[in-house]
Amino acid sequence: MSARDTDWDGVRLHVVTGKGGTGKTTVAAALALALAAGGRKVLLVEVEGRQGIAQLFDCPPLPYEERRVAVAPDGGDVYALAIDTEEALIEYLEMFYNLKRAGKAMTKLGIVDFVTTIAPGLRDVILTGKTSESVRRKKKDGSFIYDAVVMDAPPTGRITKFLNVNEEVSGLAKVGPVRNHADTVMKVVRSPETAVHFVTLLEEMPVQETMDGIHDLTEAGLPIGGIIVNMEHEPVLSEDDLAAAAAGTLDTDEIIRGVKAAGLEHDAEQIAAVLAAEATDHARRTALQRREKERLDSIDRPRYALPMLSDGMDLAGLYDLAAALRTQGAA
Repeated sequence: MSARDTDWDGVRLHVVTGKGGTGKTTVAAALALALAAGGRKVLLVEVEGRQGIAQLFDCPPLPYEERRVAVAPDGGDVYALAIDTEEALIEYLEMFYNLKRAGKAMTKLGIVDFVTTIAPGLRDVILTGKTSESVRRKKKDGSFIYDAVVMDAPPTGRITKFLNVNEEVSGLAKVGPVRNHADTVMKVVRSPETAVHFVTLLEEMPVQETMDGIHDLTEAGLPIGGIIVNMEHEPVLSEDDLAAAAAGTLDTDEIIRGVKAAGLEHDAEQIAAVLAAEATDHARRTALQRREKERLDSIDRPRYALPMLSDGMDLAGLYDLAAALRTQGAA
């Protein structure tokens, strides 16, 4: 494997996608923390307007500007940007058409919504364009302002269309600023410095969407990164007990004796029945996870596993996930 196959060295734009409910935003934030560790500066970009980043980092809603939201282990910094489509469109109009005042008037008239509704490809060009500009931006000495940019991207079902902006604007403009801007964005998106990472759970639908998304991106010639399995449950029973629980042949008398030995003489049989049911459910979940892992084994991409956090997701948990990514060589 090359360095990129194992730890994404050389990647400057990390696009994070996944089926809804897989924890895509959480993983994007953890990845940003992992990448920033050791004194690096990373920008975390949100494009869906949900203010999920602010909630994760326990800070006020983000304005349309880059703000530091966290200090990474060993001194790095994570900045965040929640892209506002209207503000970005006004910025776009000013940059390419010198129409800042007109842009603000358009916002009041509701034309921004009209434009992005009849030409959704233009909206995607604006969102991806703002992100790619952050990737390319440099200091006066020629060095990049950000060591890496992480995009909390749209869900898997929309990611190919979202990133393939050249295809999206083909019906809007053949030449001119829109076309040129789309071409510039695609140079970044198709670059070896970009990788699209898929977040999934070990469940049938998220895994299927991951496999379909990777197929679609491959067909479009867009760069695939790693697969990040989120909220993986580790087995807590032995292989023998898992097999017995799955078959419904657990020794309930032994469970009852164990419950009584723990000092729970009262309702021992009822408690044992609940424990046996829990064991059966755990065995079924473990079998499901193993089956979905086998499906993912057919995809020739690096895979990373993040645990289910027993205490739920908070800021400390986010740092724990970042540490897990670093341990596995993902940063």
